[in-house]
Amino acid sequence: MPTRDTAWPPGTPCWLDYNAIDVEAAQAFYQAVFGWTYTDGDPEFGGYLTCELRGRAAAGMMPQRGPSQAPSWTTYFATDDATATAGEITAAGGTLLAPPMDVGPLGRMAVALDPQEHSFGIWQAGVHTGVQIFNEPGALVWNDAAVKDIGAARSFYSQVFGFTFDDIPGAGGYGTFSTEDRPLGGLGGQQPGSATGWTVCFSVASADAAVAAVTRAGGSVSAGPNDSPFGRFAAVKDAWGASFSLMQLPPD
Repeated sequence: MPTRDTAWPPGTPCWLDYNAIDVEAAQAFYQAVFGWTYTDGDPEFGGYLTCELRGRAAAGMMPQRGPSQAPSWTTYFATDDATATAGEITAAGGTLLAPPMDVGPLGRMAVALDPQEHSFGIWQAGVHTGVQIFNEPGALVWNDAAVKDIGAARSFYSQVFGFTFDDIPGAGGYGTFSTEDRPLGGLGGQQPGSATGWTVCFSVASADAAVAAVTRAGGSVSAGPNDSPFGRFAAVKDAWGASFSLMQLPPD
């Protein structure tokens, strides 16, 4: 069971959270799909919940902040200095939606748009270090972005996080991004009918069974399940239209 209890290296996708129209219904949906349990929800932090898998933090969930905010998943990248990274974001042409702020003793965060208006967050760990379980069924396994201008997106994220990119042959411009030669996620062009911006991908024991669980709970399937060199993959939406992905990893 891959776990981590210390801060993630800078640039790593380290946390994810979901803004829900109906928190109780969203809890039931994701419990049915991933088996999550939930803790916290303190009014001090706006009812923010920790989604847990086998007692370890796998994601966050919060009530919708306003009627114009559609349900969606947000990817957060680790930083050692949220203020400095926020400065890099604006210098590279991005926009801060929420400037750096302290979240009690948990850490320090900001939310931003890249120049193509795809949202993401940054997280400077305090007591809360990010996901504590990963690459396990029900936990985060991958993050990637679908963008209109791949070259511009690579330039932006390289300036902000120091990413380098490696193309995957035959993948139509899709490539992985890395720091210190550690692949951290992917970035590629937009595909018709697919989600745009940053998407979170969860490991599952069986892509077909997970897709069936999504549809039983009121969600829908955008693509797949299909086999790939990296595992069996499906793109889905929850019952409120928020996109995420499922990956059944190949046997070791």
